[in-house]
Amino acid sequence: MTGNSVALRGAVLSFTASPFDSPADTCFRYEPDGLVLVTEGVVTDVGPAAERLQTLPEETELHHYPHGLIMPGMIDCHVHYAQTDIIASYGKQLIDWLNNYTYPAEQRFSDMETARRIARFFLGESLRSGTTTSAVFCTVDAVSVEAFFLESEALNMRNIAGKVLMDRNAPKALLDTPQSSVDESQALIDRWHGRGRAMYAVSPRFAPTSSAEQMELTGQLWQANPGTFLQSHVSENLGEIEWVKELYPERLNYVDVYHHYGQLGERAILGHGLHLSESEFQVLHDTGTAIAHCPTSNLFLGSGLFDFERALAAHRPVRIGLATDLGAGTSFSQLVTMSEAYKVGQLGGYSLSALQAFFLATRGAAEALYLDDVIGSLEAGYEADMVVFDLAGTALLEHRQAQAESIEDVLFLLMMLGDDRSVEATYIAGNRVYNKADGATLQYAV
Repeated sequence: MTGNSVALRGAVLSFTASPFDSPADTCFRYEPDGLVLVTEGVVTDVGPAAERLQTLPEETELHHYPHGLIMPGMIDCHVHYAQTDIIASYGKQLIDWLNNYTYPAEQRFSDMETARRIARFFLGESLRSGTTTSAVFCTVDAVSVEAFFLESEALNMRNIAGKVLMDRNAPKALLDTPQSSVDESQALIDRWHGRGRAMYAVSPRFAPTSSAEQMELTGQLWQANPGTFLQSHVSENLGEIEWVKELYPERLNYVDVYHHYGQLGERAILGHGLHLSESEFQVLHDTGTAIAHCPTSNLFLGSGLFDFERALAAHRPVRIGLATDLGAGTSFSQLVTMSEAYKVGQLGGYSLSALQAFFLATRGAAEALYLDDVIGSLEAGYEADMVVFDLAGTALLEHRQAQAESIEDVLFLLMMLGDDRSVEATYIAGNRVYNKADGATLQYAV
């Protein structure tokens, strides 16, 4: 499909600015009956259908969604594909959950067949939920990264992934060494970063599972490979923060650990950030480091509530993207994730609007990942990763949408009542890889 022209007709919505700092009616482009034209996997035109249909190239394949809302594909800024099999496992809090579920599950990923099977399922569920790009933690085994990228490549997806670096405070079977972690990561970078649409993330799990030597080498590795990402975790749990103080007593705070070892900056994204001090927010702002907000995971593990108001303070706003954080997260759907983000905001005294929530899962997430020049928007020149939401995906949603008076109403109902049933189709580089009418079968690009 990417070698031909395809056009999608339906309501079209894409953000042009941030609704956190722009008037609501100026931050998006909405066509109630629009047309998105895609050629060679790239958006070439967007506009009113009545006009664009008049000049549509004769060979164009037209997909019409009269009850659909066409948007850029959802972007998940922080997720663990190797934890797919432990989603919804009864757990206490973070460290117990890691020891009881995560580490045993991740020991299975030295086997290529197992890793590819789970990667295939993970990507299938992501696409069925309308997610077209994710920042993914694999495991300590290089095989887990190979498996993930092979499956992602078969679908021609723009995904970010990396091998976990971890040389202490975990089961022996999951430990590497400072030097082996760097050597294996560099080999994976050389093999995968920039191959097709694959992008690599240097991925220290979090400060407590890396020695000072490994942290030093990790920062050097990332700095030596411009264009790659760095992903980790920060300030998810109060007990975790105290642990970091014990392990790194010479550092000012949790964020300072990453800063000291050269792991903050553009294309660095840290999961959670629930219990940050003002000085930590300032460093994240100054370095351009982003936070991945993971509401379903934070609620599931009882970790805390994300503070939107402090994170977005006008004098030093921090980049934020929305994330599922599976498997402590409980849903592949970014609609469900938005719903929980709204509730988290309400509990903290911040009313997250529907426009803001959808921004965090599209253009805002792309900005957090420094990919807003290629994905996250529907504009000419952008890669044609798209989701078509079915506004009548359930009887209740259809009933309520009939009463919507504005696009803001439509979006709020979709994020509060929607889930994977609300996804009509998902496109990767203009290729329809998931179509609800066809069931769960994915259409592979290669």
